[in-house]
Amino acid sequence: MPTDRYGSDVLAAHAAAKAVRPPEVEAARDLVLEDPVSGFCGAVVGCENGIVVLEDRRSRRRSFPLGLGLLLEGRPVVLKAPRRAAPVAPTHTASGSRAGPREAAKVAVPSRIYVEGRHDAELVEKVWGDDLRHVGVAVEYLGGIDDLPAIVAQFRPSAERRLGVLVDHLVTGTKESRLVDDVMRGPYGPSVLITGHPHIDVWQAVKPKVIGIPGWPDVPKGQDWKTGTCRALGWPHGSQADTALVWRSILAKVTSWRDLDRGLVTAVERLIDFTQEL
Repeated sequence: MPTDRYGSDVLAAHAAAKAVRPPEVEAARDLVLEDPVSGFCGAVVGCENGIVVLEDRRSRRRSFPLGLGLLLEGRPVVLKAPRRAAPVAPTHTASGSRAGPREAAKVAVPSRIYVEGRHDAELVEKVWGDDLRHVGVAVEYLGGIDDLPAIVAQFRPSAERRLGVLVDHLVTGTKESRLVDDVMRGPYGPSVLITGHPHIDVWQAVKPKVIGIPGWPDVPKGQDWKTGTCRALGWPHGSQADTALVWRSILAKVTSWRDLDRGLVTAVERLIDFTQEL
């Protein structure tokens, strides 16, 4: 038999090695990769739409397509997009109550809570809305404290139909306190709870640090408080639309009861408890 001077195919092993597919690796944040063509080496800082973004130690960034082409620790890998984490269900509501499973809408109970001021009502909804829907208590808008006696008379509170009211600037000796005293001395007093906070406006119940100011300014008597506050802080104040826009910005920064003055938190929680004690 003739002798094979060259033996087996010397390229066979190399071809087999090339056929082995590199491992798949997720483009996780901070994973360090290298581009063998340009020599660029950096950590993953983003991945979207089939593109991974690397940042080197000099804060320079470059983008590369996912798939084959980059090296991990000197070895080729097939880069793929990271799996999106499943959304984590909140364990507590904005008011601090433990969040339960989502429930079907409830029929409102006979009791009601009235909140003086549109901004006050929006703040209560944002922080305590989940709690109020859970217990089935509806919140009504009270345009002004002067309307309170007529609303109480029309509502006709009773032991089975309680009425809670949240009032601005509830300070001894004020018009607000005198109206509250009159209502509480009236025939429906035992079935009514009126609470409030000492601030001129509910804006002040938002902690200053939440919106990045050292404190709420003092506005001289006789001036509209919102307009004077916006003027003092350099915020837009030329029209009602300006102050409405400022309030939207303030409200957007409130995420939970921790962002609010404790006096307001206590006042609202007392009302919620009162409407449940039937």
